[in-house]
Amino acid sequence: MQWFGRRESSNTEDGSASGGRGIALGGGIVGIIAAAIYYFTGIDPSAVINQVQQQGGGNQGNNQEVVADTKEKKFAKVVFADTEDVWNKLFKENGRNYEEPVLHFYEEAVNTACGTAGAEVGPFYCPGDQKVYLDLSFFNELSQKFGAAGDFAQAYVIAHEVGHHVQYLLGVSQKMDEARQRLSKEEYNKLSVKLELQADFYAGVWAYYEKNLKDVLDPGDIEEALNAAYQIGDDRLQKEYQGEVHPDSFTHGTSAQRMYWFKKGYETGDPKQGNTFAAADLR
Repeated sequence: MQWFGRRESSNTEDGSASGGRGIALGGGIVGIIAAAIYYFTGIDPSAVINQVQQQGGGNQGNNQEVVADTKEKKFAKVVFADTEDVWNKLFKENGRNYEEPVLHFYEEAVNTACGTAGAEVGPFYCPGDQKVYLDLSFFNELSQKFGAAGDFAQAYVIAHEVGHHVQYLLGVSQKMDEARQRLSKEEYNKLSVKLELQADFYAGVWAYYEKNLKDVLDPGDIEEALNAAYQIGDDRLQKEYQGEVHPDSFTHGTSAQRMYWFKKGYETGDPKQGNTFAAADLR
């Protein structure tokens, strides 16, 4: 991805954030670091996030330390800026206003409106404060532990989390909160898969405009994103870490499903074609 010297988002911050209530949306990566808790046990992401607070670990409280301005941080800011450009354009074309989220950098642990999270949770979006949380050490984990190397694999992760913000602005996240109160765990998991696959689709839509509007993709970039989608599929991760697959516990979708919906978004560039909740076949 061609990103050097390009605009960096100003909607970024460092350190901790105020506490509060809500459910973090893990955008395909929640819980896969350190034994992939969320994927393999089916534990609610809020339980994983609040675990750090209960244990009293990490950099909690009012930590306002600034994360070093590294190459990885600059890259993340450029990607975030591109998501702003794309979604501002798409929302405006549909007569809506895109409320830009904030990219929050932290190290080890952070307080959010969805609870306190440690770096083992991975990147996530919190609708309670409309922020994407990122510990940059995750990029090394993504490449070394999960076999998803390349800068566009990293960009895919960020774009997926922004996809959750788009869902929040469109009211999808609120409907998911309502469904959580009335559905069984198995039934809610099925909806969670559709939620995550839609965020993958939105990441693909963003990639479409990276190529056709900004012309900043390098050969192999889309393959890097598709490989990342494959590597973090529920079935592949469960098979690797548990030795067997339990479809009823899927929360993010299979490798094939994640690749399919990202690719569909990339090939169409049309947000209206990503209604995974109405799709009879998620592939």
